[in-house]
Amino acid sequence: MALFTSFFFVPVTPAKTPTSNAIFPRLSSSSSSSFGVKPIFTNNFTFITTRASLTQKYVYPDPCPHFAESETQKFKAELLEKLLEEKDEFGDELDAVINVCAQIFGEFLFKEYGGPGTLLVEPFTDMLVALKKKKLPGAPLAARVSLLWAQNYVDKDWEVWNSKLK
Repeated sequence: MALFTSFFFVPVTPAKTPTSNAIFPRLSSSSSSSFGVKPIFTNNFTFITTRASLTQKYVYPDPCPHFAESETQKFKAELLEKLLEEKDEFGDELDAVINVCAQIFGEFLFKEYGGPGTLLVEPFTDMLVALKKKKLPGAPLAARVSLLWAQNYVDKDWEVWNSKLK
């Protein structure tokens, strides 16, 4: 989605303002006061933008270790619950799959996550790669379930966490 900004202004310059008009005669400053009318614009407009105003960036907060620890534990418990539905896919390796996913997700939360807008896809692709590298079963399913869980809960949990701090 693109943002468009438009500025509408009418520059008033004395050299280009008609001195008289048959329909709307120009009022001089002395005649405008006798009619009780004040001019709308008395100065020319100058529109100046600075380079700094065009390149302002939002700075996200630093990761919160307490939130990261709490969210990692919640993630691990809920991932276990979700993946238990597909126990046949993982067999005896379910705990190993969950531990790999939780470790990678926790590292991301501790190092990178700074609130809504900072959830990245990289930790979930890292999960997929790590699970495949360790030849653990159900790598695509585990990474997909992890990503969907994070999209649904992490930003909301962050908001709740920070609302309790205030």
